[in-house]
Amino acid sequence: MCTNYTPATPSDLSGLDRIDGWQPLTAHWPAETFPGYAAPLLLAGEGGGLRLDTGRYGLVPRWCRDRRQAETVSRRTYNARSETVAEKPSYRQPWREKRWVVAPMRDFFEPCWETGRAVRWRIRLADEPLFGAAGLHETWIDPHTGERVTSFTLLTVNADGHGLMRRMHRPEDEKRMLVLLPAHDWSRWLQADTAEALGLLQEAGSRCLEGEPAPARPERQQALGF
Repeated sequence: MCTNYTPATPSDLSGLDRIDGWQPLTAHWPAETFPGYAAPLLLAGEGGGLRLDTGRYGLVPRWCRDRRQAETVSRRTYNARSETVAEKPSYRQPWREKRWVVAPMRDFFEPCWETGRAVRWRIRLADEPLFGAAGLHETWIDPHTGERVTSFTLLTVNADGHGLMRRMHRPEDEKRMLVLLPAHDWSRWLQADTAEALGLLQEAGSRCLEGEPAPARPERQQALGF
């Protein structure tokens, strides 16, 4: 499961010509994303284009009663298993409503245990300097203040048969990987009906990835607070 990635930078996104209402001077997020952090999101825009937003990594379901429950739940909802996403209480409503989102990123990090201890690896989509991970977004409204909180989860698929991803995590753990999308598939995911979305999830396990050890862990920055 992915807990840490390098999001696209504002300059990365300014090079895309399909983002509605792009305002680079007002786009701010940390250089590294962990659960609870702000990160850039791409949603469906006008005419098949893209719309930029930011959201909290770790989905806050709309049924959360207060900020305490929202904080507790979102610590466990940063990844969603594609096999059960349509059934789980935290995800089934945004899945039914096709609240698709793309989290643009440069790379992500996973622990490799081949040496008998966890070694941090940096992983990316081969030949794609900028790619995206498919996910779901949600809007929670604080019942006490009326504040609207945008949040998201990233979808995962089984990776037991993937050449690189099966090397990650402890030997006894099931291998999982994000649903990674090259840039030319972003609009396809965002505009997909449920059947096409399921097809893209099935394609994810065949993506060609490359990676290398990156043991120096970055200093964690300030997470978003409730």
